[in-house]
Amino acid sequence: MELTTVWFILIAVLWIGYFVLEGFDFGVGILLRILGRDEPERRAILRTIGPVWDGNEVWLLVAGGATFAAFPEWYATLFSGFYLALFAILVALIFRGIAIEYRNKRPDPAWRSRWDWAITGGSFTAALLWGVAFGNIVQGVPIDANKQFTGTFFTLLNPYGILGGLTTLLLFTTHGAVFLALKSEGVIRERANRAAWLIGLPTAVVAVAFLAWTQLIRGDAASAIIAALAAAAFVGGIAANRVRREGWAFLGSAAAIALAVVSLFVALFPDVMPSSTDAAYSLTTTNASSTEYTLTIMTVVAVLFTPLVLLYQGWTYWVFRKRISVPPATPER
Repeated sequence: MELTTVWFILIAVLWIGYFVLEGFDFGVGILLRILGRDEPERRAILRTIGPVWDGNEVWLLVAGGATFAAFPEWYATLFSGFYLALFAILVALIFRGIAIEYRNKRPDPAWRSRWDWAITGGSFTAALLWGVAFGNIVQGVPIDANKQFTGTFFTLLNPYGILGGLTTLLLFTTHGAVFLALKSEGVIRERANRAAWLIGLPTAVVAVAFLAWTQLIRGDAASAIIAALAAAAFVGGIAANRVRREGWAFLGSAAAIALAVVSLFVALFPDVMPSSTDAAYSLTTTNASSTEYTLTIMTVVAVLFTPLVLLYQGWTYWVFRKRISVPPATPER
């Protein structure tokens, strides 16, 4: 297997890790003010992701860095052409991270309420725009012979891209509800179970529509089979949630997101960024890649350090595996 193909697969794996792990973070943020009715409940909800949310974002940093090093032409065209969309995601992630850290710095209810809205807004915006961005990558965007994006921000707001955004928004929200049901006790667990069921039904419809449209645009037999498995995993997860098997439900929603991303990358290959102007202008794993020497060094580094990162993150989840309950109300000091 060529190293360009190896790194295309590794970048797909990094995005899978990011969307599966950060996906439930986004979902928890979106549901914060819906499932948390008062300060103790909202604090308990945030405690479910408190030890892991910033570690989950490392997957995004590594995915961006790997794309820059392995496929610099892809990185350059993507980040210049999608500049406003990616900048909006970055701002949303910054506000969300600041809000999580700062909301408890003062006991003032108005102060905490503003930061809670920042958490919800940042999570909502990022969850929506990631789907818009990936939808456009799969569908193809206007790229000229010089590998330059010739569209505008509004080029990205096409029906397929917007459907992709709605898909990730709903998937992550459901994933977050399932995670909350798995990680909480009492009233939060009850509300999260109910929310996962209510949101999961329309999510299944939207996700199937998006994956089916993807098959019409760029699909093949392999991506179609994987997309069908993603749909089955999601339905199985929602069914498990219905009978309060939260562990299996979380596994189902996580598998659904992972398989959906695999389906998109399989449909995309060997392109990394198709051109809607002319197929000859498309960026591929071959014409967008770094040199063989660079990819070889990157492969050695990845083999050495990736297992360590996975072990550390797995240990973190094991240490903070216990369910979170809403503490009894105490007067603010």
